[in-house]
Amino acid sequence: MSWGFETDADFQKELDWVEAFVREEVEPLQHVLGSPYDLNQPGFERLVRPLQQRVKERKLWACHLGADLGGPGYGQMKLALLNEILGRASFAPVVFGCQAPDTGNAEILAHFGTPAQKKRFLEPLLENRIVSCFAMTEPQGGADPKVLTTKAVRQGDEWVISGQKWFASNARFAAFYIVMAVTDPEAPPYQRMSMFIVPADTPGIEIKRNVGWGADHVPSHGYLEFHDVRVPADHMLGPQGGAFVVAQVRLGGGRIHHAMRTIGQARRALDMMCERVLSRFTQGELLAKKQMVQEKIADSWIELEQFRLLVLRTAWLCDRHNDYKLVRKDIAAVKAAMPKVLHDIASRALHLHGSIGISNEMPFAEQVLASYFLALADGPTEVHKVTVAQQVLSGYRGTTELFPAYHVPQVEAAARAKFADVVAEIEEAMQG
Repeated sequence: MSWGFETDADFQKELDWVEAFVREEVEPLQHVLGSPYDLNQPGFERLVRPLQQRVKERKLWACHLGADLGGPGYGQMKLALLNEILGRASFAPVVFGCQAPDTGNAEILAHFGTPAQKKRFLEPLLENRIVSCFAMTEPQGGADPKVLTTKAVRQGDEWVISGQKWFASNARFAAFYIVMAVTDPEAPPYQRMSMFIVPADTPGIEIKRNVGWGADHVPSHGYLEFHDVRVPADHMLGPQGGAFVVAQVRLGGGRIHHAMRTIGQARRALDMMCERVLSRFTQGELLAKKQMVQEKIADSWIELEQFRLLVLRTAWLCDRHNDYKLVRKDIAAVKAAMPKVLHDIASRALHLHGSIGISNEMPFAEQVLASYFLALADGPTEVHKVTVAQQVLSGYRGTTELFPAYHVPQVEAAARAKFADVVAEIEEAMQG
């Protein structure tokens, strides 16, 4: 039997280095640069590239990749321990070569891309010489992909794509898009769509506008229009009608990686909360002496540790099974729990900082809003709760009896029958 909570000593040394490196070298970047995905912005080459080189020299670059793609093949457990540190800083995933959505798009290309596509798109993507975009959701809906209407029609040796995409992250910076489009409208719902790789310079692509949300320094979620965009037939990724299968290659890992990084954000909020209450006096004593404040600290620590253990256990299961489908319930549970943990801890930190907590001079309002972002990205919380419930219930059976087997009178009668001789002796002795 092997069951423990200790990190390998050698890997712990690497984690200690990462923690200091992120705190001292990476965290400051977000205060002097714009989007981590804008590779052409002034300062990126001078400030980010040298840090990436140090990460590569440390053999910590793109740790999510297997050896076949030039990575160390860490597995999800090690990635969890690493990503919870990287989650503290917006530039850390880019500095370590493991930023979303590029990680998931790289997985799709590795599985389904042609040799030429891997050479043109995958190799520079893995080196962060380019970034990418995953274009799936549309203005009229996204949580239910069955309502998507962007279509791709085969014309000779090409596919012609037309329609709109909404909230396509990093579209303005991307060298290529991975686009989901309807190719078989009469097929069963989950076999209607296919996935395509679309170079960003293909004629007919229009970025109608770049949409931002509260935490965006640079609005970068594209509202796209595809005006009869033509791509070669071999730019279909996976089989025709197989978009849902292709998408799952990226979504399972992506959801748990979001959770890993969320631990870092929540811990950052808790750290700031603890420093605040040990520094601020009111009504003649430290905030930390107030019992209602202590309750907030206790609740935050408990929730964070519970969530972290759920994430680590899910990562362990991913490594053990090496198949996201077998860990579907656990990944869905992590995704459902994630936004509430960040929301509640960040909200308490905001509250305990008073007026400065709600201002843009502190990160808490941004973190609270980010919790809602996490509740929507890669599927809304409600969808994942349904998945958890369905998976849990699949292990149970109902009863056709009027009263269930655990009905106390029935259980008691069965127990008395099982130990009838002993019960009779006890009752006889009591009567005597």
